[in-house]
Amino acid sequence: MKTNEQIVRDFIAAWSRLDVNEIVAFFAPDGTYHNMMNKPVTGHDNLHKFIGGFIKDWTQTTWDVLNVVSRGDVVMAERLDRTRIANNSVDLPCCGVFELSNGKIKIWRDYFDLGTYMRAIVPQK
Repeated sequence: MKTNEQIVRDFIAAWSRLDVNEIVAFFAPDGTYHNMMNKPVTGHDNLHKFIGGFIKDWTQTTWDVLNVVSRGDVVMAERLDRTRIANNSVDLPCCGVFELSNGKIKIWRDYFDLGTYMRAIVPQK
């Protein structure tokens, strides 16, 4: 049986494959993703639409895990998300807080600076 920390590490690694079905499968059926720049998204169908829309223009991503802290059902992962969107590269420092239940992600809250992301994908004048 995998530890909650290993499940989160596997989830982070899954993003590099850009497979929405694989990513959503890590969530409980009523799991929630709260990307702090948006309202929380709950349930597999909604997660599939949201994540699919979010990554539709991504051509590559690798999430480097910098630090992980876990206790019981809570795992916190500091990351550097390196993503390629069209001709733009984004190196985005993030921190994700995961609450797991029965081997699935119940809640994922992700914190990052939207300005860092926007400056990387919007051409500067």
